[in-house]
Amino acid sequence: MAPVNSNPEPEPKASTRKVRMALYIFGLFVLILAAIFAYNYSFIKGQLGIGTAYGARIACSCHYIGGRDLTDCEKDFEPGMEVIGLSQDEEKQQITASVPLLASTTAEFREGWGCVILTESEGA
Repeated sequence: MAPVNSNPEPEPKASTRKVRMALYIFGLFVLILAAIFAYNYSFIKGQLGIGTAYGARIACSCHYIGGRDLTDCEKDFEPGMEVIGLSQDEEKQQITASVPLLASTTAEFREGWGCVILTESEGA
């Protein structure tokens, strides 16, 4: 005769199973979002590059030609550009528009030319 286990493992509670299932579903959702982002990364990066170039140029013109404060210049941005941040270097007369870790563009005020977008080789 085989020994009988008097203390069988208890079945997991229904609430524990629900929490575990919710975590699995959440993890799957995050994984799908990451895959979509990875698939569209070059498109997203391109669009952010266009947005930061536009933001840098508009803010540079607004600040150095229009004489307005940089925070006031953000009002000229198009809807959807809230993620773009601005910073300025008064000494070099440059405005940098950026989205952290994804895109950054610098525009510089040049007398007689107005505001121009700097290339990477120009030390932006």
